[in-house]
Amino acid sequence: RTMIDRFCFNWLGTFETARYVSNTDKPHQFFLKSIGGNLLCWEYPPGKCSCMIQKEQVRELFRNLETGQGDAFFARVRDDVSWTVMGTHPLAGTYSSKSDFLHATFERLNKILKEGVVLKIVDVFVDGQVAVVEMQSLSTAVNGKPFNNRYCWVCTFDESGMISKVRAYLDSALVAAVIKENEPD
Repeated sequence: RTMIDRFCFNWLGTFETARYVSNTDKPHQFFLKSIGGNLLCWEYPPGKCSCMIQKEQVRELFRNLETGQGDAFFARVRDDVSWTVMGTHPLAGTYSSKSDFLHATFERLNKILKEGVVLKIVDVFVDGQVAVVEMQSLSTAVNGKPFNNRYCWVCTFDESGMISKVRAYLDSALVAAVIKENEPD
């Protein structure tokens, strides 16, 4: 078994090199990297990157959906994102691009919700490159009925800090009803 005696860090520009020496005096080296201030990435061997998303930075990103700054949020979503909206409602399906997802979901809902799509963060969980974000929408449909939906988005971040994959869970019956009652025939 190898035990760590020392843990040394050296700064190299935007990279940190960390080296630990085991009780066998065999040095092992890996590299830590901050990507856009949002991820901590370590490489061992060099060139093989594993990223850790920081919970507070995920909160900051998703706060854009609370404050009507969806463009800032979607700037951190890859153009070729794989976005699956789970359920049995008119918005359900898998979208293979950011533009397809936005057109089929946000743009459609923005036409039938008085305030448009505004999502409030309830909680955030992070594990490695995956963030699970629970949100709620307290909106009003154009017919005056409340649209109080709950969401859970499971987001995978790539090595550059962009969202590359999403599975979105929500109340299918509520979405189907708001569309049926508010979209013109």
